[in-house]
Amino acid sequence: MKNLFATLLLAVSATAWAETLPAIKLEPVFPKIREIASVVDQRPVWMSECPDGSGRMFIVYQPGIILIAKKGSDGADAKEFFNIEDRRVNPDNECGLLSLAFHPGFNTNHLFYVYYNLRNPQNANSKPENYPLRSVISEFKVSDADADKADLKSERIVLEVPQPFGNHKGGQLSFGPDGYLYLGLGDGGSGDDPFGHGQSVSTLLAKMLRIDVNGRMTIGRNENKHEVGYSIPRDNPFVKEMDMGDRGCRKEIFALGLRNPWRYSFDSKTGDLWCGDVGQNLWEEVDLIVNGGNFGWSVREGAHHFKPGPPGAQYLEPVIEYPHQKRMQAEAMFPDHSVGLCVIGGYVYHGKSSPALEGIYIYGDYNLGTIWGLRYDRAAKKVTAHGTLLQQPDNINSFAEDNDGEVYTLMQSGKILKITTE
Repeated sequence: MKNLFATLLLAVSATAWAETLPAIKLEPVFPKIREIASVVDQRPVWMSECPDGSGRMFIVYQPGIILIAKKGSDGADAKEFFNIEDRRVNPDNECGLLSLAFHPGFNTNHLFYVYYNLRNPQNANSKPENYPLRSVISEFKVSDADADKADLKSERIVLEVPQPFGNHKGGQLSFGPDGYLYLGLGDGGSGDDPFGHGQSVSTLLAKMLRIDVNGRMTIGRNENKHEVGYSIPRDNPFVKEMDMGDRGCRKEIFALGLRNPWRYSFDSKTGDLWCGDVGQNLWEEVDLIVNGGNFGWSVREGAHHFKPGPPGAQYLEPVIEYPHQKRMQAEAMFPDHSVGLCVIGGYVYHGKSSPALEGIYIYGDYNLGTIWGLRYDRAAKKVTAHGTLLQQPDNINSFAEDNDGEVYTLMQSGKILKITTE
């Protein structure tokens, strides 16, 4: 009986610990990087650690600059690695140079990929419409002469996506555990998904894409036949559909029904793909992206009706959602979740400096600066704990993760801060 009681006590204690979310604090890193002339008053929107063991952090600034700062330094000696400001990549508030991804074989091939946006020449014939903008995914190589410099002449355009409006660009590139390149794209902008991109499989917009940058393939038929700078993984959900090129079902699609996936991440231990999807007027959501998943936009916003859709259609539920207004909390999946206006997807913490955060998915809100956390039971497929980790005043542009599993926030003010526990 005593042993049974001890076992039950341990089980209760373990459960209580698992449900506890710690308070966090933010510690400045690279405090002097904002003094560098080229990035004064510019937004940092992405940060990655180089996979070569050099400890170099690559910081992406929206107008078209990437700086390198050595981890542990104050940032005063940061170097300019990449600069395409002269291309005017930021014609709208949500455009710009938005992310960077290192090829899985970077240590030998020195290839990396960037996502940026450009304005099309006036009256250009940008299929499928005379769209004013386009998103560009390009491959570059590091300079042979200087490992801290990109060779801008090495650019190979992998994919270009026509964009009808200046907002909802998504804009992240990340290689998954499978070695394929994932690209999150918003619905093309304006409001209310006016062209129905969310549920259309003939457009790349409002999707999570997955491509193989190591391959090349020919698509289309007859006069529309052409080669593209990638190939399609054999287990993409629409890979067996008839090939009609840009006019048919797009085989690059991995998942659909996303409004504006602003920051997603792979759990470094499980491989799960977490995504913050920015909502319209009422709801923000966090999703677990799966192969072939349909997350509902624009038939749904979060877990709620938005527009009529096909009767009986099935959509995947968010992991968690939160409303824009307190009066809506009672209708939420988690009525005790606090409000916000624009979700910023984050990371599942697996670092060593703050063990109390182990396994917690960290996410936040751009407008209110709230940083939340949740624990998720993968076997039961449910959230077991969630709550506010910190309320702070700065606008959060993005979260970041280094190769040690430590998590950072990138602020619109230009600050870069490391998340630690109190």
